[in-house]
Amino acid sequence: MQNNTVTNELQSNSTLTKRWAMYLIGIYILTFGVSLAIRAGIGISPQSSLTRVMTVIHPELSQGTYNFILELIMLLLTYLVLPKDFKLKNFASLIPALALAFFLDFNLQLTSFIQLDVYFAKLMLLVFGDAALAFGLFLMIQANLVLMPIDMFVNTVFKRTGKKWGNIKTIFDCSLLLLAACIGLFFLHKIMFIREGTILNAILVGQYIKLYSYLFKRSKARKGGAPTI
Repeated sequence: MQNNTVTNELQSNSTLTKRWAMYLIGIYILTFGVSLAIRAGIGISPQSSLTRVMTVIHPELSQGTYNFILELIMLLLTYLVLPKDFKLKNFASLIPALALAFFLDFNLQLTSFIQLDVYFAKLMLLVFGDAALAFGLFLMIQANLVLMPIDMFVNTVFKRTGKKWGNIKTIFDCSLLLLAACIGLFFLHKIMFIREGTILNAILVGQYIKLYSYLFKRSKARKGGAPTI
C-alpha cells in the first residue's frame, strides 16, 4: 500500500511538471506570436496596444515591464472587485506574468530585424503571428494551471456580476483599446497601434483556438484514449 502511494505521488509530480513545462512553452510561443504581430505593423491586440504605446511615451521601460505592471494592476483590481474570494494563492499568478514579461522582451529583441514594406507581407506575418499566439494560448489552456491576473480579473467580474463571460471580456478589451487611444491622443496627438490588424487579431485568435481544439480532439479520438500531459 505504501509503495502504491509513493508511486502515485511520483506520477502526480511528474504530471504537474509536464503541465508547467507545457504552460511555460505556451507563454513563450504566445509572446513570439505577439512579437511577430507587432513587427507586422498593421495593428495589434488591445493589451499589446496599450503597453506598446507606453513604450513610445516612456521608452525607458520595456514592453514586458509595462505588461507586468498592467498585470499587477489587474491583480489589485481583482482584490477590490471581490475581496472575500481573494486568496494568497492568487499571487501565484504573478509567476507566469513575470515569465511572460521576460519572454516578450526577449522575443521583441529576437524579431527586431524584421522590417517589411510590402503590405501583403505584413498581412501574412500578422496572420502567422496570430496563429502562434493562439497556439501558445491553447497550450496554456490545456495545461490548466494558474490564470494570468488579467484573465483572473475578467473571471472575478464574471462572478461578481453574473453577466456573460464573453460580454465582459469584450467590454474589457474595448476598454483597453479606448485607454490606449486616449493615452496616444493625449501624449502623442495620434492613435497608435490600433488598425485593421487589431480587428483581425480579435477574429483570428478565437478561430485558431477552435481549429487547434478540433485537431486535438481528432487526434485524441484516433488514439482511442486521453493523452498524457
